[in-house]
Amino acid sequence: MATKGSPQVLSFFSGAGGLDLGVEQAGLEVVVGQELDERACQTLETNNHPVVRGDICALHQTDPQLSIMREHLKGDLFAVIGGPPCQSFSTAGKRKGTSDPRGTLIFEYLKAIQTLQPRFAILENVKGVLSTFGTSGRPIINEITDEFARMGYHSVWGLVDAVQFGAPQFRERLIVIASRDNEQVFVPFATHFQRHQSPAHRWQTLGSAIGDLPSDQHEFLQFSSRVLHYLRMVPEGGNWKSLPAEVAQEAMGGAWKSDGGKVGFYRRLKFSEPAPTLVTSPIQKATMLAHPTELRPLSVQEYARIQGFPDNWIFTGTLSEKYRQIGNAVPSVLGKAIGEMLLAVGAGKETVETKRRRGTSTHSLAESILAKAA
Repeated sequence: MATKGSPQVLSFFSGAGGLDLGVEQAGLEVVVGQELDERACQTLETNNHPVVRGDICALHQTDPQLSIMREHLKGDLFAVIGGPPCQSFSTAGKRKGTSDPRGTLIFEYLKAIQTLQPRFAILENVKGVLSTFGTSGRPIINEITDEFARMGYHSVWGLVDAVQFGAPQFRERLIVIASRDNEQVFVPFATHFQRHQSPAHRWQTLGSAIGDLPSDQHEFLQFSSRVLHYLRMVPEGGNWKSLPAEVAQEAMGGAWKSDGGKVGFYRRLKFSEPAPTLVTSPIQKATMLAHPTELRPLSVQEYARIQGFPDNWIFTGTLSEKYRQIGNAVPSVLGKAIGEMLLAVGAGKETVETKRRRGTSTHSLAESILAKAA
């Protein structure tokens, strides 16, 4: 956890604070965040997390040196972290990319990094960025890394899945990591695996995350009576395919004849598996997240557990606004892994130097076996 004297971090597009919580768990101090969404700002302030309100574009116009962020620093700026809004790149959206104003926020974020000149920078986003092209006609990930290079930063990028770091959900994210001083940053290595001799290093399941929550302390949206009618027939881990054929066709309506993308209809989750990626509402037809055994969606409290928020973290706003804030968050365990990597690289302790070469073939064999089993 962050303590007095911990390396200092500025956060942009902070949302409800998932990424910030994670890097603080690693031992960094997020001195202030920046966020446009008023409800998210209220959530951060309610949990004693300072935040600068406003749109990053407007901040650049009125305060080109971002002094409003700098003034919170009590020493050197170790890192800047942020995940610009991702709907324009998401596979669940319309994929407008940089033709959507939200897509250009990535470059506003890069502009902030250039202005602030942190030792390290983190850019987090959805994997859809990797299949999106920028205004130059080139992949946008190349434009991002080229911009880092122009700014004098060495950068690396990779796709990670939060389940591999201890989150009880599958959630793929793109991580770009940059170093001002040409330090050898790297994409964090997985800590959890589908198969492992130690339970502590196996994938975490939905049951392990929410199983001990009190049953009388849940806030949740309501399914329609029509959805409840069919959901009663779906077993744990099932979906619309679990319904009798004639009932399934009736339940699916116009979606019955559509191709692909139907796994989320009338979906009940399974306690013994990680959850699917949390979305901003658990009651949408095509991305339903129903409780494994109860006639309701996952609750706000269950959403928070899955994303790694502490039980005492308070979310402000309506039920829908709470779900949206949590569903848009970065799992804190992923933020922790990123923070730990930065601290290791910063201290020069990320590698064990050795002259020993014996055993290399054994290690390679083990890695190949694991790769085949994955």
